[in-house]
Amino acid sequence: MARRQSFMSDHMKEEIAKELGFYDTVQKEGWGGIKSRDAGNMVKRAIEIAEQSMQK
Repeated sequence: MARRQSFMSDHMKEEIAKELGFYDTVQKEGWGGIKSRDAGNMVKRAIEIAEQSMQK
């Protein structure tokens, strides 16, 4: 199976996961262990960050 290309850096994903409170799950189980709701919230937060940086 081919690996998908990531649009967010690993550092950014880790920071958002820490901010949203599920980084401990990532450490224990990897990114595949997070809930789909958490993944969606992570994408939503990344979009908010991108929009804020575009306004500056």
